[in-house]
Amino acid sequence: MNIGIIDADLLDNGTRHPNLALMKISGYMKEMGHDTSLLLNYNDVYNYEKIYMSKVFSFTDVPLDYRQFPDIEYGGTGFFEDGGENLPQDIEHHMPDYQLYDPYIAAKVAQGAKPNTYSDYVDYSIGFTTRGCFRKCDFCVNKKYNHVFRHSPLTEFLDKNRKYIYLWDDNIMGYNKWHEVFDELEATGKYFQFRQGLDIRLMTDEKAKRLKTLKYKGDFIFAFDHIQDKELIQSKLKLWRKHINKTTKLYVLCSFDSTNTYDETFWVSDIINTFERIKILMQFGCLPYIMRYERYKTSPYRGMYINLGRWCNQPNIFKKMSFNNFVDRNQELAKTPRPCSAKRYADSFRLRYPNVAQKYYDLRFEDLNQYK
Repeated sequence: MNIGIIDADLLDNGTRHPNLALMKISGYMKEMGHDTSLLLNYNDVYNYEKIYMSKVFSFTDVPLDYRQFPDIEYGGTGFFEDGGENLPQDIEHHMPDYQLYDPYIAAKVAQGAKPNTYSDYVDYSIGFTTRGCFRKCDFCVNKKYNHVFRHSPLTEFLDKNRKYIYLWDDNIMGYNKWHEVFDELEATGKYFQFRQGLDIRLMTDEKAKRLKTLKYKGDFIFAFDHIQDKELIQSKLKLWRKHINKTTKLYVLCSFDSTNTYDETFWVSDIINTFERIKILMQFGCLPYIMRYERYKTSPYRGMYINLGRWCNQPNIFKKMSFNNFVDRNQELAKTPRPCSAKRYADSFRLRYPNVAQKYYDLRFEDLNQYK
């Protein structure tokens, strides 16, 4: 058969990462003797006997009434909250087709894109060594499994010709034989990283010591989703900093309410809690990365969430400037006596809640960092 592969996220918004499920499907189908092609638009769907389509994000637009095409199979968290049906075992455990995206990359480079933009597509072996997470976080789509289990050996998706490895494991820290995975990674001699982040709440001295010895690529990334975890997170970061001084980031979830209330009390409390988590991370020399749940767009303080993201998610700015410094710098760059948007957002919130502004607006990373 002549099979078409559609990465819907790629065709709509572009995406930094290749779609692993589609690469596995392509690899399997090629082994079965079929021809597979990554579609670069939706115009050619009629030229294929079978279409496999996937999307990760629910907001990705698919300008095609795919339900009317009996020859199109679709899946992924963009279509189904739990990702839909699992791939058949023969496909799930097949070596990914790492050449699937080559025509797309070649076309983009020919148009002037820099080749290193597509490093994730060409430099990394990609896969899961474990699956599952027991956390069941309300905001997370990963609720299909209630425990962490071994999914595949590293050899299942390792391309020895690729320089690096990245792993999509849901919660490797929750796997009781995590050391076996680390042994396999160490044996490759390659740099690797976990793209989903690691669960700092499950950190131990043994895990921290082992991670220190491994060839970890890039920054270590954890999460600080709830202010209620404050004491636990602080104790684990203290343990972490005892062993590792490498750059460490933590995702800071905001604008999410599990009770779905979203009233004035929630919005103000949420901004305060976000600032408090930022303060704690400053003290441990860690960088916050603001993760705004989509409801922030409906908040009367939408602009504050925009400001917080722009301030924190640019490390070179965050390390040097307080929130006030950041806002003032935006005003300077605006080169107008009228308040810029960043200034308006910050001043409006300050006017309503001066005590909050007084407590947090002038906090500086370099002043609070205890692990310089």
